[in-house]
Amino acid sequence: MGGCTDKDKQIRFDGQHFRTKAKAVDRKVSVAEFTVEIKNASRSLKGARAAGGYAGTRYCVTQYGSSRIDWAIGPETAPEMLVLDRDTLTFRGTCLKP
Repeated sequence: MGGCTDKDKQIRFDGQHFRTKAKAVDRKVSVAEFTVEIKNASRSLKGARAAGGYAGTRYCVTQYGSSRIDWAIGPETAPEMLVLDRDTLTFRGTCLKP
């Protein structure tokens, strides 16, 4: 896990590193519906959107073996529709089967 702490190896989006967390909305129902939280989104909204898209793709590939996502709120959502609370951007999507 050395890459997790080595700043030179962290993936950057628009020159910034963003902490992301992707998780199922309700594991009892399905892991297909998920949210992604992107911390410190004010550093770069463009970068935060890209980081969230990347985290969502990783989540779906891990859970379903597919990078296909139906975003309710995601990287391509109009800026005025984005959910930003306490400098955390939140996306919501559904993993689609291959």
